[in-house]
Amino acid sequence: MSEEDSSHGLAPGRVGAASIAFLGLAATAPIVTLVTVIPAVLADGAGQLVPWSFAGVGLLLLVFCSGQAAMIRRFPSAGAAYSQVSRGLGRPVGLAAAWLAIAGYHAIQFGLYALAGVAAAPLLSSFLGLTAPWWTVAAGCWAIVAICGTMRIEIAAGVVGLFAVAQVAVLAGIGAANVLQPSGGRVGPDTILIADPAVLDRPALGLLLAVAVLTFAGFESTATYPEEGFQPRRSAGFGGYGAVLLIALLLGGFSWSMIVAAGPGRAAGIAAARGPEMLFDLAAERLAPWAVTLGRFMLLTGVVVAILALHQAIARYLYALGRERVLPAVLGNIRRRTAAPRAASMTQSLIAGAALAGAHAAGADPGPRTARWLIAGGALSILVLLLFVALAALLHLNRVPGPEGAWGRFVGPVVSVVSLASLGFLAFRDLPALLDLPSGYPLVKVIPGALLACILLAVTHALLLRRFHPIVYAGIGLAGTPVVITPVSPAPHAEPTAPKIPRQRDPGAHRPERVNTSNQRSPGPE
Repeated sequence: MSEEDSSHGLAPGRVGAASIAFLGLAATAPIVTLVTVIPAVLADGAGQLVPWSFAGVGLLLLVFCSGQAAMIRRFPSAGAAYSQVSRGLGRPVGLAAAWLAIAGYHAIQFGLYALAGVAAAPLLSSFLGLTAPWWTVAAGCWAIVAICGTMRIEIAAGVVGLFAVAQVAVLAGIGAANVLQPSGGRVGPDTILIADPAVLDRPALGLLLAVAVLTFAGFESTATYPEEGFQPRRSAGFGGYGAVLLIALLLGGFSWSMIVAAGPGRAAGIAAARGPEMLFDLAAERLAPWAVTLGRFMLLTGVVVAILALHQAIARYLYALGRERVLPAVLGNIRRRTAAPRAASMTQSLIAGAALAGAHAAGADPGPRTARWLIAGGALSILVLLLFVALAALLHLNRVPGPEGAWGRFVGPVVSVVSLASLGFLAFRDLPALLDLPSGYPLVKVIPGALLACILLAVTHALLLRRFHPIVYAGIGLAGTPVVITPVSPAPHAEPTAPKIPRQRDPGAHRPERVNTSNQRSPGPE
């Protein structure tokens, strides 16, 4: 360990709920959704259902946040879902949650790297007259993220927050122009009201809801910052609420403004004809060229800050696993001067850099289609993760009663479990449509198979730890709380026995762990 490295924890009191909310907002890359997803669903004829779907999913996720915030109050850990699921569903499932989070955020991050070249191409062509290959733009983004990833969290959050606010301001300006200059000269009720209620019964509604919930993937990253929050037990929970509310308002409001600008009867045709350029084409009809260029610049910066926000979340998951020795302990080191998880951050940078270098060496030429596959696969992983968190909250909050009322302890988590399970079923059922691939295409089977393999490997990892490193296994989900071993003198001529690991549902599982090396179950909790 270098002199600048330390095994001390992350520094408290660095970021507030607003900064955490903007980190969550940036991680979802809302402008990428508006450019790549909204035109596609409008072209399929979703029309006025689009803003309503974002509003509905946003409401469901606000209910989810109530259970998540309660779990954060009890377990304010950088491990986020890893710690929460470990307490509610057991250590093996908790480790599966960590693997799903890391794999899902990596996939979304790689998808955004694939989009970086497309986002930068118009700007490079307009200002420099250059045509840069995708990997040069991706390498530039990687360098920025690698440097910012080891900074103090308040500085990184400030950078992300600044560009997130700028992104919201620019989108709000373009959206206002769409509404002030509507198609046909007026904003009628048909731009938001559904004329034919029968449209709600069509299978496309399920697909639209699945698309909507996947566009929120990334807000869960707000749960990785409680240890650095001004109020460790509250800031991250409030940040989750704020992120969901901002995303729902931004996506729902702007998608409605696009319908207003294109016209309810013409939106599908315009979206099909213009595709990802729909947002910029509508803006060009109403605003000066510099405003359109500013919008394209926000798209590029939105990609970069989304990668940075995901980088911070991945680094904290790796840090939490390293701190508990589930992964190599070096990942649990922080930089003394910045209190940032430098080893975890550099590891994540090396993983991303190696993946980009490998793609370039293999001659890959990723673009929007590849990005769609990666982001959809990663978002599905996060959707399964959210279901695990909701189920863990339901079980733990009722198993170990606390100050939460009936809504926060039971009703909210039950609604979250049912709604997320339903949305997950719709997403996997309509996976070919989400990926824009035939049902028999291999990738349609690869993504669910990869998620299942991730869970099975994580459970295998946990069982191996239980067999060969029982003390490390006992510390899973404890956020580095020391595991106390109470030695018991064996009877004469008796064979030594392995320590008995208490189960998560043993009484007092909310207190620090005490592992008893006798054959009797430990009276102490995990």
